[in-house]
Amino acid sequence: MPRVQSGDAEIAYEVLGNGPPVVLLHPFPANHELWLPATQALTSHYRVILPDLRGHGDSGVGEGPATMSKHAADLARILDHTQVPRTVFAGVSIGGYVLFEFWRRYRGRVTSLILCNAKAQADTAEGRAGRLQAAADVLERGTEPFIDSMLPKLMGKTTHATRPDLVDGARQMMRKMSPEDIAMVQRGMAERPDSLPTLKTITVPTLLMTGDEDVLTGVADAELMHQNIPGSQMKVIARAGHYSVWEQSEEAGKLVRQFLDAVVQ
Repeated sequence: MPRVQSGDAEIAYEVLGNGPPVVLLHPFPANHELWLPATQALTSHYRVILPDLRGHGDSGVGEGPATMSKHAADLARILDHTQVPRTVFAGVSIGGYVLFEFWRRYRGRVTSLILCNAKAQADTAEGRAGRLQAAADVLERGTEPFIDSMLPKLMGKTTHATRPDLVDGARQMMRKMSPEDIAMVQRGMAERPDSLPTLKTITVPTLLMTGDEDVLTGVADAELMHQNIPGSQMKVIARAGHYSVWEQSEEAGKLVRQFLDAVVQ
């Protein structure tokens, strides 16, 4: 995988296919591999850029919390490194949080947005405390108890019942993160700002996607964004949880491809 130095961390990414570029950001605590099955619908016509976000996969975490501003700066460095002035971005969960920050800082580089299984609100006080406690716990107890606690929330009940291979695949991705990686990414997410005011400023074509079994950022969160982002589209993927693009990769890939074909000139 190519790598680029961004601030105090080395950021890894993969590039697949040829054509107009599109950048796909994965959720926490996975890595770029989560998007690979869905990219089968894209690479015949698009150049797909797949970063490992700071602290995930093969990317370093740097010093201190992995804040949204650091992630956004990393993304800008990848665009420079791949000679992409502006393009379409898709982000799942934390990938969506990063894109809100990227829009605030670098909106001239964004032609369209796809926000998957994300929400605009900052953490509540309770949610922030939970993240910080999880960060402390993983440093003390290691990653396996954290992964065991997350898996039931990240994928839908249908996936858990019928696709143990996908559950195991997600577990393997999560195991690439060290305790420090998980802790610093959690602390960075706990600091993220409220992006609700940002929604009304989004003036590019936007697709919202979520899973009907997502218990973390589900249909209500997508609907709130849909109501506040002018002209946005919303799609709900059946039999999918928070990792909808992994759980129902064929459907997710089809929806992304349809959107790209409509908005990319």
